[in-house]
Amino acid sequence: MFDNLTDKLQGIIKNIQGIDKLTPENMDEAIREVRRSLIEADVSLKVVKIFISQIRQKALDSQVLTGVTPSQQFIKIVNDELIQILGGANVPLDLSAKPSIIMLLGLQGAGKTTACAKLALKLKGQNLKPLMVACDVKRPAAIEQLITLGKQIEVPVYSDINNDDIQEICKSALAKAYAENLSPVIIDTAGRLQIDTELMAQLLILDRFLEPAEKILVIDAMTGQEAVNIAETFNTQLDVSGIILTKIDGDARGGAALSVREAVGKPIKYIGTGEKLADLEEFFPERMASRILGMGDIVTLVEKAQASIDEKQAENIANKILTGDFSLEIFLQAQSMLKKMGSMKDIMKLMGIGSMFGINTNQQELIATHGEAMIKLYQTAYNSMNKQERVDPSLVNVERRIRIATGAGLKETDIKRMLDEFNQMKSMFSQFRKMFGMMGGDMGKMFSNGRMPTEDTIKDVVNNLSRNPGKLNPKPPKTPSPDFPFNMQGGNVYKKKKKN
Repeated sequence: MFDNLTDKLQGIIKNIQGIDKLTPENMDEAIREVRRSLIEADVSLKVVKIFISQIRQKALDSQVLTGVTPSQQFIKIVNDELIQILGGANVPLDLSAKPSIIMLLGLQGAGKTTACAKLALKLKGQNLKPLMVACDVKRPAAIEQLITLGKQIEVPVYSDINNDDIQEICKSALAKAYAENLSPVIIDTAGRLQIDTELMAQLLILDRFLEPAEKILVIDAMTGQEAVNIAETFNTQLDVSGIILTKIDGDARGGAALSVREAVGKPIKYIGTGEKLADLEEFFPERMASRILGMGDIVTLVEKAQASIDEKQAENIANKILTGDFSLEIFLQAQSMLKKMGSMKDIMKLMGIGSMFGINTNQQELIATHGEAMIKLYQTAYNSMNKQERVDPSLVNVERRIRIATGAGLKETDIKRMLDEFNQMKSMFSQFRKMFGMMGGDMGKMFSNGRMPTEDTIKDVVNNLSRNPGKLNPKPPKTPSPDFPFNMQGGNVYKKKKKN
């Protein structure tokens, strides 16, 4: 969603690299570009004015810290202001009551019923026993949808399709929650195609009857500026306690995420990052700010890995990669695990590859698409190899390539290209290990011993880097490695010395 904004902000940061001091003259152009980028991202004008005012004041008043360049200082200022606009800190749900009541609000089509199931699954993973309640009596399909979703995630659903009295439905649902010790109770309320008096009247009555601890407004992040109007109307009538932004993985410009919180003064508590029921993340302003600046989100990446990957298997693979024992077998095992965490493009973003190597989002997508295609080719060719060739691909000569290609239904040139790229990748991992070892300090601590860093080490490093995010944007080496795989046409960092 923030791809375009991320690219523009990275371009602005690149343009101010090399200056000796932040001055009104060299900051004016950068700040104008930031303002233009935010407006293009569909951020509300009110938020843009606040954001730009704070950046200008802090950029000109701040003293450049020792060992930090002006461009890094500017990154930190932008990062800090993004965090403030997005809410400052994570605000968890209030689940102190037994049972806790969470009422979901929103318009039809915002993904409210799906968000109900996603939230229930998230809370179930925290060892809670949620109960979902189908109160969208105007739309029977919503009741059936919630029942179906409840079966998928093995969370109970209370519904009464023959009753259109939502107070009676909620009363019976609460009795079930008390009897079976279920908490929280998540109410899926009715939605409309547009805000109307009848909708608000129903919600106000239900609000007074239930007195919920949480009134969460579900907003489609792809509605742009209209999201702000929707949020303001619901908040004025019902005093919402928080927001869930859905479809944040879409191709909209992303201004809603930066505008809604400032417009209503209520925290974004969760974001929907995909279509799967597991694709709901707690919202952390500092992590989102880091993503917008293209610096990645290592903590979320670690959490995804912990939730979807076997720890012992992952450590074994990582140790072999980092110690140079990298084979086709290990590579395919690693890719099989990574698929559980999401697409290669999403993983690259969480790693901050764009900021680290000066690669824009289009180039990252090309790399990810090519990489996923190559993984399929690797698997097909791997299945046609014998045991020795799988362990040591250097054994594969021309005759063996022909045999493998015939068995896999591929061309001999496909096998050759696969092996060439595998060797490049092996060399790249070796370079990464040397690079991180030479960096010392925070990043060096993570990889210098040739072993996968622990969660505590990663969090310590991330916390340190969050206080100085400029460290995450190191200057690329002047002399490119000839076998580095990101040398692609249109790249703005690694360029070939002579035309092939």
